[in-house]
Amino acid sequence: MEFERSKKIKTHLDIAPLIDIVFLLLIFFMLTANFITQPGIKIKLPEAVSARPEENNKIVVYISENNDIFLNNTKISLADLEDGLCAELERSDKKAVILKADERISLGLAVKVMAISKESGAEGLIISTKLEEKLRE
Repeated sequence: MEFERSKKIKTHLDIAPLIDIVFLLLIFFMLTANFITQPGIKIKLPEAVSARPEENNKIVVYISENNDIFLNNTKISLADLEDGLCAELERSDKKAVILKADERISLGLAVKVMAISKESGAEGLIISTKLEEKLRE
């Protein structure tokens, strides 16, 4: 008497497509992680007790730690700063210039930029700071 044996179905799981998908996800997350950082000018503002929030839509002059000057996020030379400020002040309703300078720049450069701002026709000059953190006792 012969018994009928059940046929075993051999299953084979191909993991090559799974590895491809995992590799693509890895590449995707690695690339998007680079875009998380905010591009811009790195400035460490000096601290002050009387700091207040600033209004938007003003003319901002940045001076980075490397003495690079930016006018509204556009790099500009010190010689071209006066022409750029004149053009921006003509377009602006408020004739105020905000100076955001790194705390480690030389005072002479900051004074030059302030003088150029006044010569360009700025009616006000605001030196931007950040709120000083209270010392823990």
